[in-house]
Amino acid sequence: ALKFGSFTLKSGRVSPYFFNAGLISTGPLLNSLCTAYAHTIAKALSASQLPEFDVLFGPAYKGISLAAVTAVLLHTQYQIEVGFAYDRKEAKDHGEGGRMVGVPVAGKRVLILDDVMTAGTAVRGVLELIRQAGGQAIGVVMALDREEIGHEGRSAVKELEVELGGEGRVQAILRMRDLISWLKDNGRHEDIERMQAYWEQFGVKE
Repeated sequence: ALKFGSFTLKSGRVSPYFFNAGLISTGPLLNSLCTAYAHTIAKALSASQLPEFDVLFGPAYKGISLAAVTAVLLHTQYQIEVGFAYDRKEAKDHGEGGRMVGVPVAGKRVLILDDVMTAGTAVRGVLELIRQAGGQAIGVVMALDREEIGHEGRSAVKELEVELGGEGRVQAILRMRDLISWLKDNGRHEDIERMQAYWEQFGVKE
């Protein structure tokens, strides 16, 4: 799921690495990743970093399986009972219609589950979608925080936490610095050089 090369991201930045959660598509891999999501969520709840929530939201398409499996693991491993929901890329004009699927988010506290965040562009689109549906987004948990600056020139995570209500509202399983450590441990010196050059341009310096 972690690839190295040259990739144009949704933010428009050209990155030397790319994380594709869509390739985590077998039972064992989904179990491993979603166990980490569930652990991160339970830990943040117990530390009062994240407030209690009602709905786990997985943005289409990659987030759908992540939200479904994590909701099951939160129930079986931590006795945390929440619903899950996701969106369609395009609104359905027959049957129940609309863009939202799963438990209703109107009047509910919603935790967003995402794969990776760069500048926060995609997450802000999801925030607006939840607001339009009458829900209240209270936090985001992602697999990988690329630890980059956002649209205002400071930490994308910090910018987003202001919108969500405070420090700790954005949680991550892994961060960019963890990838750097892994590359060093595995002697991937060329990849490290490219990633550090990218970090100098877009990484959080504080």
